[in-house]
Amino acid sequence: MTAYLASLATLAAIFAILAVTLNFMVGYAGIFSVAHAVFFGLGAYAGAQVALHLVPDALAACAVAALIAGGLSLCLALPALRVRGEYFVAASLGLQMMALTLFSEAKGLTGGLGGLIGIPPPRLFGFAVGALPLSLAALALILLAIAAMARGSFGRTLQSIRDAESAAEALGKNVAVAKALAVAFACAGAGVAGALFALHMQFVNVESFTLEQSVLVMAMVIVGGTGTLLGPVVGAVLLLSLPAGLAFLPFIPPTEVGAVQQIIYGLAMTLLMIFRPAGLVGDLSRGRSEA
Repeated sequence: MTAYLASLATLAAIFAILAVTLNFMVGYAGIFSVAHAVFFGLGAYAGAQVALHLVPDALAACAVAALIAGGLSLCLALPALRVRGEYFVAASLGLQMMALTLFSEAKGLTGGLGGLIGIPPPRLFGFAVGALPLSLAALALILLAIAAMARGSFGRTLQSIRDAESAAEALGKNVAVAKALAVAFACAGAGVAGALFALHMQFVNVESFTLEQSVLVMAMVIVGGTGTLLGPVVGAVLLLSLPAGLAFLPFIPPTEVGAVQQIIYGLAMTLLMIFRPAGLVGDLSRGRSEA
């Protein structure tokens, strides 16, 4: 039971990293993407390859994963950043579908549908270390970086772009560069989450990086509260704890857990949009600022 709870906490920390980095794009810069799982997958495969063929060091795996995911995000996102709003959502959807096919077909790098197995557990400077403290440390560092940027001029630039992109551009803000940097940071963070996921699970395949995964991460952001620092963390913990909690209810057959989970997700999202449209933490934050 202890091992199960530790594994669940590790996954919650990893998905919290995904949620807070996506929130940096959505909540701070107003860039809506449904392709965050693509960069999660790039980081996972890159981290797995480092651990399998170079050195099973968590820092090396995370660094390579961040570089690859962040670098490729610029190559792939820069053309898409020329469009706004729903057009960027459509472009990110196309990227998600294309990447899923590439992950399935690039068997030499990803193992194809069978995935990569036998990934060694994480080590740090030659010593074995648990994935949970690594994931929590990475989450804390990313939260600190986001908090620092949000208080600085870069964060204010992103928020002005989110609120009125045309006005920000008219005031001399370099909108394209700011949005590109926001995307690169968020996707590099997703890459770190992917590397930690690969080292924790010791197995990765394409099923972990589908559109459904991107939608789940977006739901975590919305439930917790977009534009808040800790809201996506709350959303990640809640949405990952739900299936675990349902599995322990004796009156729900194991084969029906997935269907019940989807019903609860839909109902919760509907009620949230009606009664707390700013998200759980979003409403609380606004209440404190008004007080």
